[in-house]
Amino acid sequence: MPFFVETLRWNPTIDWYFFTDCGPIENCPENVRVFSTTFVSYCRRISDTLGINFSPHDPYKLCDLKPAYGFIHQEELNGIDFWAFGDIDVVMGDLRSYFTGKRLSQKDVISTHSRRISGHMCLIRNTPVSNRMFMKIKDWRKLFSMNEHQALDEGAFTRLFLKYKHLPSPIAKFLNYVGNPYFRRSEFKEAYSTPNAKIPWTDGTKNYPLKWFWSNGILRNDIDKDVTFPYLHFFVWKSRWNENEALEKVLKERTTIGAFCISEAGFTFGCD
Repeated sequence: MPFFVETLRWNPTIDWYFFTDCGPIENCPENVRVFSTTFVSYCRRISDTLGINFSPHDPYKLCDLKPAYGFIHQEELNGIDFWAFGDIDVVMGDLRSYFTGKRLSQKDVISTHSRRISGHMCLIRNTPVSNRMFMKIKDWRKLFSMNEHQALDEGAFTRLFLKYKHLPSPIAKFLNYVGNPYFRRSEFKEAYSTPNAKIPWTDGTKNYPLKWFWSNGILRNDIDKDVTFPYLHFFVWKSRWNENEALEKVLKERTTIGAFCISEAGFTFGCD
């Protein structure tokens, strides 16, 4: 978490909201706000706002609600142009250099995957129409109310924008553009944020970077050299990591995080 939060600090023109019962964030950046709430209270807010009975046993069910966050949090988003949903098993690079003003002016939805909504980073324009798009999901009230996680953010929500996925890509793109206004106002472009997953890397191979380097808000890797990336989603690696007591000790002794490296071994300092 300290590494994730530090990378938020280096994106000062973007605000980050946490609705949580985990308490305050240590050394919290000015652009990060923590809204203290309990899980029960937050579920009650969802139930009241969406007019459903939302009372899951597992908080992971909240991921199904990602497409609805703009509607649920209208009060907090007043006056904001775009909002986004994402994950915390990521480190951010320079997001503004990727999500440029030109891209934001042309699209209402921006996904960092080419063939689906990216649950770990997706931008949505803050308008009544965009914030209600999730209501186009068939049986959305029933699916939201189910106790089990349904992967609605990357599944059913994706299908509002991308249809005909069984057809060759050029044909599917043409049919979507002609018949789907949601598709025309959306961008699905691979940002190569998730190495070691199913998506081939930038050169079309399955040769993925072995090390990623973060320094002063800039994120690079050992394969693409001088190419910078908007963020890294390291979910494949995290399941292999053990508790790094030595790193925790170093973190406690440091006043700032500074540059760091991420690899299959975890987070390290002074990485070549």
